[in-house]
Amino acid sequence: MPRPLGELEDSVMTRVWKWNRPVTVREVLEDLQQERSIAYTTVMTVLDNLHQKGWVRREAEGRAYRYEAVSTRAAYAAALMNEAWSQSDNPAAALVAFFGMMSAEQREALSDAMRIVGPVSQAIPEAIPEAIPQADPQETPQADPQETPQETPQETPQAVPENPGAAEPEVER
Repeated sequence: MPRPLGELEDSVMTRVWKWNRPVTVREVLEDLQQERSIAYTTVMTVLDNLHQKGWVRREAEGRAYRYEAVSTRAAYAAALMNEAWSQSDNPAAALVAFFGMMSAEQREALSDAMRIVGPVSQAIPEAIPEAIPQADPQETPQADPQETPQETPQETPQAVPENPGAAEPEVER
């Protein structure tokens, strides 16, 4: 489970995710300086820490690095939501409470996501008890591709580091 990003880490990652390309410390610095006073070395340290935690990969370019996100913001948010939900002793009640907090726009986004995922019986059949009859796939009407919302490449869930920031286990010598 990813730990939530710190405030400055989130500001840096927001730019990396938004730009969706390899970035330099200088680019991130110049954009951050529009909002706050911050040193080059601070941004460099944050990006190095994000690299060590598994949030960004980097590639040397001359004497500097270019940093690129390992996963999307959507995957990060999904992992945080999943972790919070898994901490509940009553997951169904937690979901009901969560849905109750949603705005109309958020409920519409949830509805769109459910259309993309499809019926639960098709999305995660291994979680469906044997007693529940499942529809014959040949009888299920197919959605018109022009009416089905499509994911954009930057929204496609990607791997989120399992435990970013976790220290490597020490080996006795």
